[in-house]
Amino acid sequence: MEMQLYQTIKSQIKQIMRIDLDHYKDEQMRRRLDSWLVRSGAPTWADYFARVRSDSKEMLRFRDYLTINVTALFRDPERWTALREQVMPELLRAALQLRPSSPGLRIWSAGCSIGAEPYTIVMLLDEIAPQRHHTILATDLDKGAISRAMSGGGFNNDEIANLSPAQRSKYLDAGGPPYRVKQSVLKKIDFKEHNLLSDPFPTDMDLIICRNVVIYFTTETKDMLYRRFSQALRPGGYLFVGATEILPRPQELGFAGAGISFYKANK
Repeated sequence: MEMQLYQTIKSQIKQIMRIDLDHYKDEQMRRRLDSWLVRSGAPTWADYFARVRSDSKEMLRFRDYLTINVTALFRDPERWTALREQVMPELLRAALQLRPSSPGLRIWSAGCSIGAEPYTIVMLLDEIAPQRHHTILATDLDKGAISRAMSGGGFNNDEIANLSPAQRSKYLDAGGPPYRVKQSVLKKIDFKEHNLLSDPFPTDMDLIICRNVVIYFTTETKDMLYRRFSQALRPGGYLFVGATEILPRPQELGFAGAGISFYKANK
């Protein structure tokens, strides 16, 4: 794809879908777009954008492809075990000291896709601190993903493979696939549409979960987001990232390393 065409496509995507591809890695995104046009069967991008403007389902499919929604409950289970055993005890003790009258955790799942991460955190907290009232915010740019998340997801067998039989019985509706989480899980999460690149961030969070989202962004955009995550956390709060994600200069971004996938706000 020539750069002039790519600039035109980026402009159209920003206008139609409110996704700014300037923040994404050029070479990777250009390959993805070339592949998508071939798969769409449209002869040109002009033809394809005409289809997107007239077909809301096609727009949702394209948005889902651009925002790369890959998900599973307890994805990378060893990282969730580390959260449960190493990070959560510290966060729960701190919340009791900082907010004794309401010691629940304040958690933000940023880029939550169809809900697997906030569902997982609800399950984990129900198992280790069920007596506390936790605040869980889950956000994503993708309206279609948020809509699915609010309806319980809809997961295939691979996406629930990390749940034990007891967890499946307790947290998932009967039947499936597709499998959906129970209303008892959904009611504990506040789902909202949110653009990480332009919308305000919440504040005073104990834990921010943002896994495998910023890896597609440019270095400059990554740094900007990590600094904003640091500001959104209370001092001593944690950022939980993907298993392969590494902050190369955490101190400059407001963090200290705290083990694989975890960074602690040091402001």
